[in-house]
Amino acid sequence: MDDQLETVATKLAAAASGAVLESGFAFGELTLTVDPARVIEVLQFLRDDPAAEFVSIIDISGADYPERRKRFDVVYHLLSPKRNQRIRVKVATDEETPIASATVVYPGAEWYEREIYDLFGVLFEGHPDLRRILTDYGFAGHPLRKDFPMTGFVEVRYDDEQKRVRYDPVRLNQEFRQFDFLSPWEGAPLPGDEKAKGQ
Repeated sequence: MDDQLETVATKLAAAASGAVLESGFAFGELTLTVDPARVIEVLQFLRDDPAAEFVSIIDISGADYPERRKRFDVVYHLLSPKRNQRIRVKVATDEETPIASATVVYPGAEWYEREIYDLFGVLFEGHPDLRRILTDYGFAGHPLRKDFPMTGFVEVRYDDEQKRVRYDPVRLNQEFRQFDFLSPWEGAPLPGDEKAKGQ
């Protein structure tokens, strides 16, 4: 592990005892899994401590693991320009439990949190303007959840006769069917297919 990042992890463990649930080092970056109730405390330490100085928030991303009780990970990517180092802070939550908004520490987190709310449905308590940012008004669901249907629920199109945008329920125009790859309509057999038949 990088000595400076190890120093940061040690100082954080002493300053915020119990806030860090797990830490690991990979690809030149320290990853800290943090208690959701104490994420603001950890972010403030990483920004303000002279050994850390992670003053720039690069990104906040989300991940969905529907098999877990706390299905969502919210991941903060921080940069220390002075030290040329990066750190990753992870927090786990579920569909109902909000996470404190990082905008009190990093004002630039506002749109990142709106994006995560829009695409995953994660709530951020204390956010100044938590509303959708990428999907349309009235959009149903959160499209980056793993249980969101691939086709979505509605299709959007402009109707030239009515001179307006229309929202229609998704229709599958073709039934699911078995593909016969030997049919000339499905595509010619490729060289090497005969090997698969011999098994």
